[in-house]
Amino acid sequence: MTDITPGLLDGAIAPSENTRLFGHADAESFLAHAYRSGKVHHAILIEGPEGIGKATLAFRFANHILGHPDPATAPETIADPDPASPVSRQIASGASHNLLHLTRPVDEKTGRVKQAITVDEVRRAGKFFAQTSGTGNWRIVIVDPADDLNRSAANAILKILEEPPKRSLFLVLSHAPGKLLPTIRSRCLPLKLEALDDAAMRAALTHLGLEATEKLIASARGSVSQALKLVNYGGMDIIAAFDDVLSARGPAARKAMHKLADVLSGRDSETIYAFFLSHIGEHITDRARAAALAGDLNTADRLARLSANLGERVAISLGYNLDRKQTVLSILEDMTA
Repeated sequence: MTDITPGLLDGAIAPSENTRLFGHADAESFLAHAYRSGKVHHAILIEGPEGIGKATLAFRFANHILGHPDPATAPETIADPDPASPVSRQIASGASHNLLHLTRPVDEKTGRVKQAITVDEVRRAGKFFAQTSGTGNWRIVIVDPADDLNRSAANAILKILEEPPKRSLFLVLSHAPGKLLPTIRSRCLPLKLEALDDAAMRAALTHLGLEATEKLIASARGSVSQALKLVNYGGMDIIAAFDDVLSARGPAARKAMHKLADVLSGRDSETIYAFFLSHIGEHITDRARAAALAGDLNTADRLARLSANLGERVAISLGYNLDRKQTVLSILEDMTA
């Protein structure tokens, strides 16, 4: 049985309910033909940047399969789901007995989404297959995203992938497939999606009721989730504040750092904090690339090490629940050193 996606961004449509997909016609065509051929791989790794439609594609493909359980008679294309059809209604409401959506669970004590997909969540897949083993129906598991699996959960998923049940399909989503266990990657067929081009972004943003300005499209870098964070979570203000930190000097720089750190460490700031870390990573990558192209290899190497250090520091901060403001300040100090 599916669950409604926790932590859905304001202004977004849950992938299980979204009837439109933009920019991935080739991927849809590949999946439709693979299924119709009767030779679809039991595990497909749908990879690409965050917020480009990977989960929406996964749910559309699941809807296609459950709506056409005989591959030989399935259509050659994946149509937009019909919200009135029984299959679509069951998927959208989380009532489908043939589809399991594994994602980060909500902590019952705090009401917040946990930092990882736990082994307890993966054990649900074992129960799911056991309960549906005699039906003869397709059974589909969407892992969303596999990047969030902790070590125990990743090993548990691997065991199922090694001996998949009959008529089962795993749709494994990943923003950073290089960080997955190599053994998981080796058991999946990779399907790479690219960031949305400007035309697809414009259509996707209009579908969500947003004004698709050129500035928003350029700033979002082909990611609808980034666009939502820019518009609905103050992302544009965070970028402006970060630019102020980089341009300021002396006491003014310190004041700008504390102002930005206060915003990012405020209550219920998880979404914008993640946006800030993503923006920092992109900023460092862009600078490193520019330095390398200009032949300044020393600067490029320093920035590469800074990027690695940033990732380690954030992981430690999250793992030990360290003070977020101090983490942000230390990151900004390194950025301006």
